[in-house]
Amino acid sequence: MERDRLTADTPPIFRSRRVVTPEGVRAASLHIHDGMIRRVAAWDDVPRAVAVEDVGDLVLMPGLVDTHVHMNEPGRTEWEGFETATRAAAAGGVTTLLDMPLNSVPATTSVSGLEAKRLAARGKCAVDVGFIGGVVPGNAHEVAHLRAAGVLAFKCFLVDSGVDEFPGVHEEDLREAFPVLATLGVPLMVHAEHPAHIVTPPRDGSTSYAAYLASRPPAAERAAIEMLVRLVEWCRVPVHIVHLSSAEGIAVVRGARARGLPITAETCPHYLTFAAEEIPDGATAYKCAPPIRSAVEREALWQGLLRGDIDMVVSDHSPAPPALKDGGGDFFSAWGGIASLQLGLSAMWTAAATRGVGLVELTSWMAAGPATLVGLERRKGHIAAGRDADLVVWDPGASAVVDPAQLQHRHPVTPYAGHRLRGAVRATYLRGRLAYRDGGFTVPRGELLAAPPTSPSHG
Repeated sequence: MERDRLTADTPPIFRSRRVVTPEGVRAASLHIHDGMIRRVAAWDDVPRAVAVEDVGDLVLMPGLVDTHVHMNEPGRTEWEGFETATRAAAAGGVTTLLDMPLNSVPATTSVSGLEAKRLAARGKCAVDVGFIGGVVPGNAHEVAHLRAAGVLAFKCFLVDSGVDEFPGVHEEDLREAFPVLATLGVPLMVHAEHPAHIVTPPRDGSTSYAAYLASRPPAAERAAIEMLVRLVEWCRVPVHIVHLSSAEGIAVVRGARARGLPITAETCPHYLTFAAEEIPDGATAYKCAPPIRSAVEREALWQGLLRGDIDMVVSDHSPAPPALKDGGGDFFSAWGGIASLQLGLSAMWTAAATRGVGLVELTSWMAAGPATLVGLERRKGHIAAGRDADLVVWDPGASAVVDPAQLQHRHPVTPYAGHRLRGAVRATYLRGRLAYRDGGFTVPRGELLAAPPTSPSHG
């Protein structure tokens, strides 16, 4: 069978001795019809003469949902693109992606920008893709129209985003946008670093990771979240803190939630895997913003996850061409983003297993939580009757050293290269149809997801 010519027939029944359901891991059979799970039944509830995809003792889990992915098409397709990103997702057990509104040209800050992105994505996606709208200075009048056109969430930066098409916002910009956002019922995702606490880079840059780390201290994250808390107290908008990286940030989120404010948070596998003490100077593959912090901060993030202060784990997959990502070893000129879309599940399982964390928690953080954030919980994120039959066959006992040549995203640059990770995706199914198996892909059948149409005047 050729690598890209797998068949995608839909078996009417899947079963495993280890199916991850919201109630726990158990032996079960999943009865599929028209791409949906119609029934979760006993393992031996299988009619005679019916085809069964029996994966034995391999784990059958819901497809992951990643709500933080930079696919960069159109305009910067040489950085990634829908075809390569969604193939990486399928190979990593991710069946639903949300595309961030920046790094593409045009950015998704207007309905015309959204339509350009949909046109670029059509027919290329190996998994389902939804879109996030952008909030930038001066586009508050576009926000309701973007929601009416189907975006599932919004995103803004409180600091320079790194690209001219998507400038950061100030508090006065958010005070203009918040009353509109409050009518729409979707979250505002926020890159929460306060510019007042960002240290000016050295004039000639630096290959020192310690210098880069010191330039973006936890105080920047804390101050940004404190400002957002004040805004939410003024105008009740659901705010989601992206890539939370510090104990100080967790403390502010926890305090706001204790007062009943609608604030959620995510973190990323790289913050839970790596530590600043381990990053060599000049190793710009590790550069991201906020930066990967100390082992002490890493442990605080794990405790925040386990306590429920952090709701989910997503990739923040943000690749760039090798020369741009390398930056000559200069942490201040290299592109800041971690490429990891295909590796997130294995990275999390590797770290989680040493802490006694099981598959139920992992799927809650990487499937159910993100689906709920963007209003897809009735379709995605669970193995349960009525949900899409987005399924992953997962071998938690496997392990392998990350070989960049096996990665599906466009540029095989990642800080995970050479690291041994546990677990392997054996197959990925999208609405019951095979999308990926053992290095091979079927014809792309991903859907472009959209929120139900709404009237801009009424949200």
